[in-house]
Amino acid sequence: MPGLYLVAILASAAGIAALDARWRLAAWRAPGRTAAAVAIGTAFFLVWDAVGIATGVFVKGDSPLLLGIDLAPHLPLEEPVFLAFLCYLALVAYGGAARIADRSRERRAAARREGAGT
Repeated sequence: MPGLYLVAILASAAGIAALDARWRLAAWRAPGRTAAAVAIGTAFFLVWDAVGIATGVFVKGDSPLLLGIDLAPHLPLEEPVFLAFLCYLALVAYGGAARIADRSRERRAAARREGAGT
C-alpha cells in the first residue's frame, strides 16, 4: 500500500508530540530551540545521506510502502520526514531522561537533608 511508511512516520510523530505536550519535554518547553535543533539535525543527516548516495553506499530499495516520489536519485520523500522525526524523537527522549535524572537527584538530596536533620 503506497504511502503506508509515511503514514507510520507521521503517526509515530503524533504520538511523540502528545508525550511532549503532556510532559513539556522539547517543543512545548522551547519551541524555537526545538525547531532549530530539528532543522539543523535534519540538514546534517540529509548531507550525510547525499554523501552516502554519491559514494554508492546508500541506495533506495524497492518497497510498495513508499509513495514513489523521489526528491533526488535514491532519496525518497519519506527520508527527510523520517530524519526530522528521528531528531525530534531524540530531543524528546533526552528531555525525558533529563527530567528523570533531575527528579532522582532531587530525591537523593532530600533524603540526605532528612538524614542530616535527625
